[in-house]
Amino acid sequence: MAIGFEVQEEKKTEVGLPAKVVVYNDDWHTFEEVILQLMKALKCDVATAEALTWEIHTKGKAVVFEGDLEEALYVQNILEEIDLSVEVFI
Repeated sequence: MAIGFEVQEEKKTEVGLPAKVVVYNDDWHTFEEVILQLMKALKCDVATAEALTWEIHTKGKAVVFEGDLEEALYVQNILEEIDLSVEVFI
């Protein structure tokens, strides 16, 4: 009778740095411009983009993305295409 054994492979999971993207309110972008750019950057639906835009407007800023630093920088770049005031925090 053969003795069976299981070999477990060690898997390395690389975790990126966590980051947040904050968008600040301004006086020159319309609600529609911000909503459309958020939808483009976050690949979210209109309701989510509208809620974030309202938070930006009423509170002066909003965290629009939380996740990996590489993804956060991607979101930042898209939002800055129309000169939105954006900051990434690590």
